[in-house]
Amino acid sequence: MSTLSYTRLNAALRLCSWAGEALQQSPDEVERRVQERTAELASVNEALRRELAERARAEEQLKAECAQLEAQLLQAQKMEIVGQLASGAAHDFNNLLMVILGYADLLLLRLDASSPMRKSLEEIKRASNRAAALTRQLLTFSRKQVLHPQVLDLNTVMTDIDKMLRRLIDEQITLITVPDSALDRVKADPGQIEQVIMNLVVNARDAMPEGGVLTIETANVELDQEYARWHANVQPGPYVMLAVSDTGCGMDEATQARIFEPFFTTKEPGKGTGLGLSTVASIIKQSGGCVWVYSEVGRGTTFKIYLPRVEEAVEVRSKDDSSSAVPRGTETVLVVEDDSLVRELAVQILQEQGYTVLEASNGREALLTGQEHVGSGIDLLLTDLVMPQMSGREVAEYLACVHPNIRILYMSGYTDRTIIQHNILEAGTSLLQKPFTPNVMIRKVREVLDAPLGNKDTYPSEHQRSLLRWPAER
Repeated sequence: MSTLSYTRLNAALRLCSWAGEALQQSPDEVERRVQERTAELASVNEALRRELAERARAEEQLKAECAQLEAQLLQAQKMEIVGQLASGAAHDFNNLLMVILGYADLLLLRLDASSPMRKSLEEIKRASNRAAALTRQLLTFSRKQVLHPQVLDLNTVMTDIDKMLRRLIDEQITLITVPDSALDRVKADPGQIEQVIMNLVVNARDAMPEGGVLTIETANVELDQEYARWHANVQPGPYVMLAVSDTGCGMDEATQARIFEPFFTTKEPGKGTGLGLSTVASIIKQSGGCVWVYSEVGRGTTFKIYLPRVEEAVEVRSKDDSSSAVPRGTETVLVVEDDSLVRELAVQILQEQGYTVLEASNGREALLTGQEHVGSGIDLLLTDLVMPQMSGREVAEYLACVHPNIRILYMSGYTDRTIIQHNILEAGTSLLQKPFTPNVMIRKVREVLDAPLGNKDTYPSEHQRSLLRWPAER
């Protein structure tokens, strides 16, 4: 029995007891006491009614919270499945893209500037780059894309891409930037933040087909406990806000609830992949921030991105030296790659730069080739990391026994963060990420060859001695 029910019973018993006494009292006194007891019972009944109503509300709220948690769990499971599919497909897809881009680059280098074939090759390269960008979006969404965070001033990032943004929007759209002159710094990947801004600008442009105003602003803000209480995974504290607002068509609540889902789009077929906003959310989440959206149908939309403030000084972004001369070499390089298209491309690129190239399609061929060239020497092993039967790391361990001065350069479609997390390689190991261009590959090869040799054990370990038997055993 609840406290209120027990109180109500006691009140009733007291009323009965009082009724017996009241018969001996005057009518006025009886009336007064009746009114008092009636008011007491009414108060008890009202309290009981409120308790029952509160319990009903609590049960409804609990049901709603359970339903919301279940929906979030299902959404998280769906995101994980899509992420696994994206990550698994990236390796093979990156290999194909690297071959297409690589041969396009080689042909462009060989063709005269006036050749009519250049335009076709450039279109092939442009389409391949778009495919590579889509792969990066999938990897970013699945949180498999490696990030290179550095201390940034978001005002500087906006200035750097201002011309590009103005080319993205139509003439009837007015772009207004409102930078905070006292803006603090954040730590994030500059390339990814640029992608975030461009994705939001493209969405805003598409929401204003007849023109309008697009506003990008920055500000220092403080997110308090109240904000954090109503927004999951948000920690109270100082943040830098980046806001992108438009005066477009806006969104209803049902659409807003789904905008960060992958492949969800309100655009016409062929006008969007549905990955733009899911990529934005993933990038900001990996950078320690959060995204908030407010929109009303017919009154526009505002996206607010909050990134934690940092105290460090802004880092200077390195300049792209891709236009400088590609370094050549005369060393001997062993290329080990199970994908024949990628292997043939790598061999051709290296040969054209003056290197002597040996090739192997698997670990066993690489071990035999290493034995055959013990006298002449191999200067660099360029090997795919993940191969059937024998990994690139195992090949490298064996060759390091018979070629003590060999340098090792791994290549893989997986990111360095994923590789390190799975203990495939140690941090600091030289890794060439697929897909890569001929220039990137040549520069990385030269960088590894020119680096000083680390300290190596003169005598191989027991494990390394066992590796010497592999060619005969396999």
